[in-house]
Amino acid sequence: MAETDETTEDALLGGRIRLRQPLHGYRAAIDPVLLAAAVPLRDGDLVADVGLGTGAAALCLAARMPGVRVVGLEIQPDLVRLARDNAAGNGLADRVRVVEGDIATPPPGMTAEHFDVVMTNPPFGAAGTRPPDPQRATAHAGNDPDLLGPWLRFCLLLLRPKGRLVLIHRADRLDELLAHLRAPPPLGRLGAIEIIPLWPREGEPARRVIVRGRKGLKSPLVLLPGLTLHEGTGYSERTTRILRGETEPGDPFVAAVATCRPK
Repeated sequence: MAETDETTEDALLGGRIRLRQPLHGYRAAIDPVLLAAAVPLRDGDLVADVGLGTGAAALCLAARMPGVRVVGLEIQPDLVRLARDNAAGNGLADRVRVVEGDIATPPPGMTAEHFDVVMTNPPFGAAGTRPPDPQRATAHAGNDPDLLGPWLRFCLLLLRPKGRLVLIHRADRLDELLAHLRAPPPLGRLGAIEIIPLWPREGEPARRVIVRGRKGLKSPLVLLPGLTLHEGTGYSERTTRILRGETEPGDPFVAAVATCRPK
Protein backbone atom coordinates (compact mmCIF):
# COMPACT_ATOMS: atom_id res chain seq x y z
CA MET A 1 0.00 0.00 0.00
CA ALA A 2 1.54 3.30 -1.13
CA GLU A 3 0.66 6.34 0.97
CA THR A 4 0.75 10.12 0.64
CA ASP A 5 -0.40 12.86 3.02
CA GLU A 6 -3.93 12.65 1.62
CA THR A 7 -4.43 9.31 -0.16
CA THR A 8 -3.35 5.70 -0.19
CA GLU A 9 -2.91 3.41 -3.17
CA ASP A 10 -4.34 -0.04 -2.58
CA ALA A 11 -4.36 -3.21 -4.67
CA LEU A 12 -7.57 -5.00 -5.68
CA LEU A 13 -8.07 -8.26 -7.59
CA GLY A 14 -4.62 -9.48 -6.64
CA GLY A 15 -2.98 -6.30 -7.93
CA ARG A 16 -4.80 -6.07 -11.26
CA ILE A 17 -6.47 -2.85 -10.05
CA ARG A 18 -4.64 -0.05 -8.24
CA LEU A 19 -7.03 2.17 -6.29
CA ARG A 20 -6.19 5.59 -4.91
CA GLN A 21 -8.53 6.57 -2.10
CA PRO A 22 -8.64 9.05 0.77
CA LEU A 23 -6.36 8.37 3.69
CA HIS A 24 -9.19 9.52 5.96
CA GLY A 25 -12.94 9.58 5.39
CA TYR A 26 -14.68 7.18 3.02
CA ARG A 27 -12.54 4.16 2.12
CA ALA A 28 -13.56 1.12 0.09
CA ALA A 29 -13.05 -2.24 1.79
CA ILE A 30 -14.15 -5.62 0.43
CA ASP A 31 -17.82 -4.76 -0.17
CA PRO A 32 -17.35 -3.26 -3.67
CA VAL A 33 -15.14 -6.17 -4.76
CA LEU A 34 -17.76 -8.70 -3.64
CA LEU A 35 -20.48 -6.61 -5.29
CA ALA A 36 -18.65 -6.63 -8.63
CA ALA A 37 -18.06 -10.39 -8.37
CA ALA A 38 -21.81 -11.00 -7.95
CA VAL A 39 -22.95 -9.04 -11.02
CA PRO A 40 -24.30 -11.21 -13.88
CA LEU A 41 -22.92 -9.90 -17.16
CA ARG A 42 -23.08 -10.38 -20.90
CA ASP A 43 -20.58 -9.06 -23.38
CA GLY A 44 -21.60 -5.54 -24.43
CA ASP A 45 -23.68 -4.74 -21.34
CA LEU A 46 -24.02 -1.12 -20.25
CA VAL A 47 -23.77 -0.90 -16.46
CA ALA A 48 -24.59 1.92 -14.05
CA ASP A 49 -22.74 2.16 -10.73
CA VAL A 50 -24.86 4.38 -8.47
CA GLY A 51 -22.74 5.76 -5.64
CA LEU A 52 -19.43 5.14 -7.38
CA GLY A 53 -17.09 6.35 -4.63
CA THR A 54 -13.51 6.11 -5.88
CA GLY A 55 -14.50 3.51 -8.48
CA ALA A 56 -13.59 0.22 -6.80
CA ALA A 57 -16.61 -1.82 -7.94
CA ALA A 58 -16.70 -0.30 -11.43
CA LEU A 59 -13.01 -0.95 -12.03
CA CYS A 60 -13.23 -4.53 -10.77
CA LEU A 61 -16.21 -5.13 -13.02
CA ALA A 62 -14.50 -3.66 -16.08
CA ALA A 63 -11.36 -5.69 -15.39
CA ARG A 64 -13.38 -8.92 -15.16
CA MET A 65 -15.32 -8.38 -18.39
CA PRO A 66 -13.55 -6.48 -21.19
CA GLY A 67 -16.75 -6.08 -23.24
CA VAL A 68 -18.77 -4.05 -20.71
CA ARG A 69 -19.01 -0.29 -20.23
CA VAL A 70 -19.74 1.38 -16.90
CA VAL A 71 -21.18 4.81 -16.10
CA GLY A 72 -20.57 5.74 -12.46
CA LEU A 73 -22.55 8.39 -10.58
CA GLU A 74 -20.94 10.10 -7.57
CA ILE A 75 -22.02 13.20 -5.65
CA GLN A 76 -18.76 14.11 -3.89
CA PRO A 77 -16.35 16.11 -6.10
CA ASP A 78 -13.18 14.87 -4.39
CA LEU A 79 -14.24 11.25 -4.92
CA VAL A 80 -15.18 12.04 -8.53
CA ARG A 81 -11.65 13.30 -9.16
CA LEU A 82 -10.10 10.22 -7.59
CA ALA A 83 -12.42 7.90 -9.54
CA ARG A 84 -11.45 9.54 -12.83
CA ASP A 85 -7.77 9.29 -11.93
CA ASN A 86 -8.25 5.63 -10.99
CA ALA A 87 -10.00 4.83 -14.28
CA ALA A 88 -7.20 6.50 -16.23
CA GLY A 89 -4.45 4.98 -14.10
CA ASN A 90 -5.78 1.48 -14.71
CA GLY A 91 -6.19 2.01 -18.44
CA LEU A 92 -9.99 1.82 -18.20
CA ALA A 93 -11.05 5.41 -18.89
CA ASP A 94 -12.50 4.36 -22.24
CA ARG A 95 -14.93 1.97 -20.55
CA VAL A 96 -15.49 3.53 -17.11
CA ARG A 97 -17.06 6.97 -17.35
CA VAL A 98 -17.40 8.99 -14.14
CA VAL A 99 -20.15 11.59 -13.84
CA GLU A 100 -20.75 13.99 -10.97
CA GLY A 101 -24.30 14.42 -9.71
CA ASP A 102 -26.95 13.01 -7.43
CA ILE A 103 -30.09 10.95 -7.74
CA ALA A 104 -32.35 14.00 -7.39
CA THR A 105 -30.83 15.77 -10.40
CA PRO A 106 -29.02 13.09 -12.43
CA PRO A 107 -26.70 14.34 -15.18
CA PRO A 108 -27.12 13.54 -18.88
CA GLY A 109 -26.36 9.92 -19.59
CA MET A 110 -28.17 8.63 -16.50
CA THR A 111 -31.53 8.30 -18.23
CA ALA A 112 -34.55 6.09 -17.62
CA GLU A 113 -34.56 2.50 -18.95
CA HIS A 114 -31.09 2.95 -20.41
CA PHE A 115 -28.98 0.36 -18.58
CA ASP A 116 -28.74 -3.42 -18.81
CA VAL A 117 -27.39 -3.66 -15.26
CA VAL A 118 -27.37 -1.36 -12.23
CA MET A 119 -25.09 -2.13 -9.33
CA THR A 120 -25.00 -0.16 -6.11
CA ASN A 121 -23.76 -0.05 -2.55
CA PRO A 122 -26.54 2.17 -1.13
CA PRO A 123 -25.97 4.48 1.85
CA PHE A 124 -25.91 2.27 4.93
CA GLY A 125 -27.11 4.77 7.53
CA ALA A 126 -30.59 4.85 9.00
CA ALA A 127 -32.21 7.92 10.53
CA GLY A 128 -30.06 9.43 13.29
CA THR A 129 -26.91 7.45 12.43
CA ARG A 130 -24.44 9.79 10.73
CA PRO A 131 -20.68 9.18 11.12
CA PRO A 132 -18.74 12.22 12.46
CA ASP A 133 -16.51 12.49 9.38
CA PRO A 134 -18.39 14.59 6.74
CA GLN A 135 -17.20 12.49 3.80
CA ARG A 136 -18.13 9.22 5.50
CA ALA A 137 -21.45 10.74 6.56
CA THR A 138 -22.36 11.53 2.97
CA ALA A 139 -21.21 8.12 1.75
CA HIS A 140 -23.00 6.17 4.49
CA ALA A 141 -26.17 8.19 4.97
CA GLY A 142 -26.28 10.63 2.08
CA ASN A 143 -27.57 14.13 2.58
CA ASP A 144 -30.86 12.57 3.69
CA PRO A 145 -30.70 9.88 6.42
CA ASP A 146 -33.81 8.24 4.94
CA LEU A 147 -32.31 7.98 1.45
CA LEU A 148 -32.72 4.24 0.88
CA GLY A 149 -36.16 4.38 -0.73
CA PRO A 150 -35.40 7.18 -3.23
CA TRP A 151 -32.02 5.61 -3.96
CA LEU A 152 -33.51 2.24 -4.91
CA ARG A 153 -36.32 3.82 -6.90
CA PHE A 154 -33.72 5.71 -8.92
CA CYS A 155 -31.83 2.47 -9.59
CA LEU A 156 -35.02 0.79 -10.80
CA LEU A 157 -35.78 3.77 -13.00
CA LEU A 158 -32.42 3.43 -14.79
CA LEU A 159 -32.98 -0.24 -15.64
CA ARG A 160 -34.31 -1.47 -18.93
CA PRO A 161 -37.20 -3.98 -18.74
CA LYS A 162 -35.78 -7.30 -17.50
CA GLY A 163 -32.55 -5.50 -16.60
CA ARG A 164 -30.63 -6.64 -13.53
CA LEU A 165 -30.14 -4.83 -10.23
CA VAL A 166 -27.37 -6.03 -7.91
CA LEU A 167 -26.69 -4.45 -4.53
CA ILE A 168 -24.89 -5.06 -1.27
CA HIS A 169 -26.32 -3.80 1.99
CA ARG A 170 -26.79 -4.44 5.69
CA ALA A 171 -28.58 -7.68 6.52
CA ASP A 172 -30.61 -5.98 9.25
CA ARG A 173 -32.28 -3.78 6.62
CA LEU A 174 -33.27 -6.62 4.31
CA ASP A 175 -36.98 -6.16 5.05
CA GLU A 176 -36.75 -2.49 4.01
CA LEU A 177 -34.82 -3.40 0.87
CA LEU A 178 -37.40 -5.93 -0.25
CA ALA A 179 -40.29 -3.57 0.48
CA HIS A 180 -38.76 -0.89 -1.74
CA LEU A 181 -37.70 -3.29 -4.48
CA ARG A 182 -41.17 -4.78 -4.73
CA ALA A 183 -42.85 -1.40 -5.03
CA PRO A 184 -45.64 -1.25 -7.63
CA PRO A 185 -45.25 0.36 -11.08
CA PRO A 186 -44.60 2.81 -12.76
CA LEU A 187 -40.93 2.13 -11.92
CA GLY A 188 -41.33 -1.61 -12.32
CA ARG A 189 -40.87 -3.87 -9.35
CA LEU A 190 -37.96 -6.27 -9.00
CA GLY A 191 -38.62 -9.98 -9.40
CA ALA A 192 -36.54 -13.16 -9.66
CA ILE A 193 -34.84 -11.91 -6.50
CA GLU A 194 -31.81 -13.82 -5.23
CA ILE A 195 -30.34 -13.22 -1.78
CA ILE A 196 -26.77 -14.19 -0.89
CA PRO A 197 -25.95 -13.90 2.84
CA LEU A 198 -22.41 -12.89 3.81
CA TRP A 199 -21.46 -14.37 7.18
CA PRO A 200 -18.49 -12.86 9.09
CA ARG A 201 -17.60 -16.33 10.40
CA GLU A 202 -19.18 -19.77 10.47
CA GLY A 203 -22.09 -19.83 12.91
CA GLU A 204 -22.43 -16.03 13.10
CA PRO A 205 -25.40 -14.06 11.77
CA ALA A 206 -24.97 -12.38 8.39
CA ARG A 207 -24.10 -8.68 8.57
CA ARG A 208 -24.26 -8.07 4.84
CA VAL A 209 -26.39 -9.45 2.04
CA ILE A 210 -26.10 -9.29 -1.70
CA VAL A 211 -29.47 -8.90 -3.39
CA ARG A 212 -29.96 -9.23 -7.12
CA GLY A 213 -33.02 -9.46 -9.32
CA ARG A 214 -34.59 -8.48 -12.63
CA LYS A 215 -36.94 -5.62 -13.38
CA GLY A 216 -40.50 -6.61 -14.13
CA LEU A 217 -40.16 -10.38 -13.67
CA LYS A 218 -42.45 -12.31 -11.31
CA SER A 219 -40.34 -15.34 -10.41
CA PRO A 220 -40.26 -16.13 -6.68
CA LEU A 221 -37.47 -15.16 -4.32
CA VAL A 222 -34.56 -17.59 -3.89
CA LEU A 223 -32.12 -17.77 -0.97
CA LEU A 224 -28.76 -18.84 -2.43
CA PRO A 225 -25.81 -20.45 -0.63
CA GLY A 226 -23.91 -17.75 1.20
CA LEU A 227 -20.27 -16.87 1.73
CA THR A 228 -18.31 -17.18 4.98
CA LEU A 229 -15.86 -14.28 4.89
CA HIS A 230 -13.32 -15.20 7.58
CA GLU A 231 -11.60 -18.31 8.89
CA GLY A 232 -8.95 -18.25 11.60
CA THR A 233 -7.06 -14.97 11.49
CA GLY A 234 -7.81 -14.07 7.87
CA TYR A 235 -10.19 -14.43 4.98
CA SER A 236 -11.58 -17.83 4.08
CA GLU A 237 -10.05 -19.60 1.10
CA ARG A 238 -13.16 -19.03 -0.97
CA THR A 239 -13.33 -15.33 -0.08
CA THR A 240 -9.64 -14.95 -0.95
CA ARG A 241 -10.24 -16.45 -4.40
CA ILE A 242 -13.13 -14.07 -5.05
CA LEU A 243 -11.15 -11.04 -3.87
CA ARG A 244 -8.31 -12.01 -6.21
CA GLY A 245 -10.68 -12.49 -9.14
CA GLU A 246 -9.92 -16.23 -9.23
CA THR A 247 -13.55 -17.33 -9.24
CA GLU A 248 -14.71 -20.74 -10.41
CA PRO A 249 -17.83 -21.38 -12.56
CA GLY A 250 -19.17 -23.97 -10.10
CA ASP A 251 -19.23 -21.58 -7.14
CA PRO A 252 -22.87 -20.57 -6.48
CA PHE A 253 -21.74 -17.09 -5.47
CA VAL A 254 -20.42 -16.39 -8.96
CA ALA A 255 -22.40 -18.90 -11.01
CA ALA A 256 -24.02 -16.08 -12.96
CA VAL A 257 -20.70 -14.46 -13.84
CA ALA A 258 -18.73 -17.46 -15.07
CA THR A 259 -18.00 -15.57 -18.30
CA CYS A 260 -16.11 -12.98 -16.22
CA ARG A 261 -13.24 -15.23 -15.27
CA PRO A 262 -9.92 -13.49 -15.86
CA LYS A 263 -8.02 -14.66 -18.92
